[in-house]
Amino acid sequence: MDFYVNDSVKTSDNKDYENNVWDKGHMAPAADFNCTKEMLYRTFSYLNCALQHQDLNRQVWRLLEAHERELAKTKKVKVEIVCVFSNNSLRLPTGATVPDAFKKTIWVDNVVYGVYYFENKKPSTNDFTKYRIK
Repeated sequence: MDFYVNDSVKTSDNKDYENNVWDKGHMAPAADFNCTKEMLYRTFSYLNCALQHQDLNRQVWRLLEAHERELAKTKKVKVEIVCVFSNNSLRLPTGATVPDAFKKTIWVDNVVYGVYYFENKKPSTNDFTKYRIK
């Protein structure tokens, strides 16, 4: 599916991802919402997307998402992602601002399972446990 913009909210758009290292990083993964075509479609809104380094998105981030899906097979899982920005966040020529990092908190059965912090750059390892800060 193609990503789409929401007319009432300014978001990134397709131009922001052309010819650079930034992926359209789903914050709520499409694979978690493929129960119906409508649910899957909703994950392709730019409202659910962040400029995420391609190696982060395709490597350790993806592996942590797969781990979350495994946990969710037998437990109640809740995930919160915070895009971290600063005064020094990279601004693209298109005007979009790239997050400096992502903080992901995972609850399992209403108990904090882990808090992870990923700088928005090529990861040094694919072991997501190395990014756990709490």
